[in-house]
Formats: sequence, structure tokens, C-alpha cells
Amino acid sequence: MFAPAALALVLAFAFTFTNGFQNASALAATFITSRSASPRQGILLVTVMGFFGALLGGSAVAFTISGLLTLPADDQLVWIALLALLSAALWNILTWRSGLPASSTHGLIGGLIGAGVASAGAGSIAWGVEELLSPEPRLTGVVKVVLFLVLTVLIGFAGGYAMRGTTRLLLRNARRRVNRTIVGVNWAATAVMAFTSGANDAQKQMGVIAIVLLASGISAGLAVPLWARLGCAALLALGTLGGGWRVMATLGRRIFRIQPVHSLDSQVSSGAIIALATLAGAPVSTTHVISTSVIGVGAAENPLKVRWLVGTKILFTMIVTIPATACLAALLHVVLGFITGI
Repeated sequence: MFAPAALALVLAFAFTFTNGFQNASALAATFITSRSASPRQGILLVTVMGFFGALLGGSAVAFTISGLLTLPADDQLVWIALLALLSAALWNILTWRSGLPASSTHGLIGGLIGAGVASAGAGSIAWGVEELLSPEPRLTGVVKVVLFLVLTVLIGFAGGYAMRGTTRLLLRNARRRVNRTIVGVNWAATAVMAFTSGANDAQKQMGVIAIVLLASGISAGLAVPLWARLGCAALLALGTLGGGWRVMATLGRRIFRIQPVHSLDSQVSSGAIIALATLAGAPVSTTHVISTSVIGVGAAENPLKVRWLVGTKILFTMIVTIPATACLAALLHVVLGFITGI
């Protein structure tokens, strides 16, 4: 029992690292390509703030993730977590190499669903449909997660669009030297967004770690120990330092030509959305919130200058991530079943 649990914990930290280089590209893309900061300055800022966000950001999102599975604490649950982490990490690497901004959140949730259904049937997943349709409806399980993922992507576009309209109105008579002030505010906005992103992102891995510790009997209750929080914060920071330059080029250069004010618009709207979702305990995709906010800013600036084909590819990646990682986790379950007998 110890060996699968230990392997699952190693995979959780490895997945956190891949999460770091995926999200670093999204967090720093507009900040760097708008020349508000150098690549070294930008990556260092989001690394430090992301580390503190992961360390100090609470556990509400972690417990939402850990509540997606309804199985008892046993060996089967450990293997489900292990397969979910492996499929999500592989998806992160595949999309990163393709230069596409993908969601670690979508990947992990899809992995949990696919591994859970393949291992123990559909009843092993807390879908949340019955709770939603009950006389006193409430959002729980997969329904809560998917609803927030969809809403935040839509709100990301709308927030970026509205923010660009607002700053255009406020700065309509401003002189060129106002860019210095915009760059300074952009530093603050990026720092806040990196903190809130670190708080939300690291908790997803913490939730899986909590599941593994409980299922393997290492922990008596569903909790995130300090060493797990420190480990996730450190690996997220190290992954962020690794960059993710392929994805950064997609978000920063291939959608439309980004200026400092566009970066500010995207950072402020994205940071507010991620912060509210974290407080609500909802696991959201930092990458997709930022991606759609950038597209929204570009649409408000000049829709004719937006490369919509790139936006379509990003949207396609958003749609296929959960089913793709679910299928991958189920396939891995079949393959590993021959080897281990799970």
C-alpha cells in the first residue's frame, strides 16, 4: 500500500511542476511581451508571488477537488489519484510542446473522472446532479466544477472586453508619458494575479494529496499537511522559473499586438476573477481565464486585428481537455491493470 501512495505523491509534485511552467507562460505572457518587464523580471515576479499564494492561499479549493470522489479510503482510491495525475501531467507536456495554453485544472478533473469511472464505475464520482435538482438545490461535485470553469472562461472574455473599454475611456485624452504609470500599475496587477493564481492552482494538487494520505491510512482525516503545502508551493515556483516560452509566444504575440495598457486590462480582469473563484472554493483554469481575457481585450481594441484562428485553437483545446484526459486516464487504467492487477 505504501508504494502506490508514495508514487502518487511523487506524481502530485511532478504535476505541480508542469502546472508551474504552463501557468507561468500565461501569467507572464502579456506582462513581458508588452515590454512592461524583461523576461527575467517577469518570470521572477510571478514565481515569487505564486509561491506565497500557494503557501498562504487556504484550502477551500483543495477540499472541492478532494470531494469529487465518493469511494471509501482504500487502495483503489490511491490508484485513481495516481492515474489522474499521470494523465494530467502527460496532457500538460503534450500541449506545452504544441505551444497551446492548456488547463491543468481541466486535465486533473478529467483524469479523476476517467480513472474513477474506469476503476469503480460512474457511482464513484460525485457528479452533483441530484444535489442540484433537489428541493433545496446546491452546487457540489462535478457540476460545481464544470459550471465555474465555463462561467469563468465566459467572464474572462467579458471582463477583458469591458476593461479595455473602461481604460480607453479613462485615458482618451492622456499623453504618451502615461505609459510609465501604466507599466508601474501593471507590475502591481501582475503580482496580485500571480498570488491569486498560485493560491488556486496549488490547491488542486493539495486536494489530491489529501485524498492519497487519507486513502493510504497515513492521515486520519482529510487535511493538507504543512509539508505538502510547502512542497506544492516550491514545485509550482520551480516550474514557473522553467518558463513555458512556446505558450507565452502564443498568448503574447500571436493573438494581437499587445501594448502595456492591454496587459494591464487583462491582468486586472483575470486577477479579479481568479481571486473571487478562490474565495468561493472553485477550481478554475488560470490559463483559460487569462487566454479569454486577452482575446476579449483584443476584440474591444480592434476585432479586425485579432487572429481568430489562434483563438479558435485555444477554444478547441479548452473543450477537448476534460474528455481527452478522462480517456487517457481510463486507457492507463486498462494498461496498468495488466501489470499490477488494479
